[in-house]
Amino acid sequence: MATTRADRGRRRALRGGARLLVLAAVALLGVAGCGSVEQGSAPTTTAGSGPARLLAPEEFAAAIAEPERVTINVHVPFEGTLPDTDLAIPFDQIESRQARLPSDRATPIAVYCMSGSMSAEAARTLAGLGFTDVVDLEGGMLAWQRSGREVSSSAG
Repeated sequence: MATTRADRGRRRALRGGARLLVLAAVALLGVAGCGSVEQGSAPTTTAGSGPARLLAPEEFAAAIAEPERVTINVHVPFEGTLPDTDLAIPFDQIESRQARLPSDRATPIAVYCMSGSMSAEAARTLAGLGFTDVVDLEGGMLAWQRSGREVSSSAG
């Protein structure tokens, strides 16, 4: 059976369309996997990432002032600390240093880092460890400073 130029063109167009569909599906899955979080709300999360909430600096300031909330600086290397910080645990060592964390997984936890990326990872780890009330400083210490609040340069 002879293949015409038109047949070859249609097959090429179909292959191109199939590639576009695959690329669109991959892009859609990538966006869905990122999850989105609105300020102060429960996040849209991927399975197992848990109930961490992003809080703007003013909301985070109120949260870390709560006497029962344990506040953890997870940024490495050390670049400053916020008032009312209880612990400094590197974001990538939360699981290996969980003995330093409260044994009651209902204890409210607040995490922060410099920009928010390390604390997002720490919040996912904490949720994976069973902590049910985890808040994260949206934008990290950079946002904290932009809001007119101070970051201490000393570790304690």
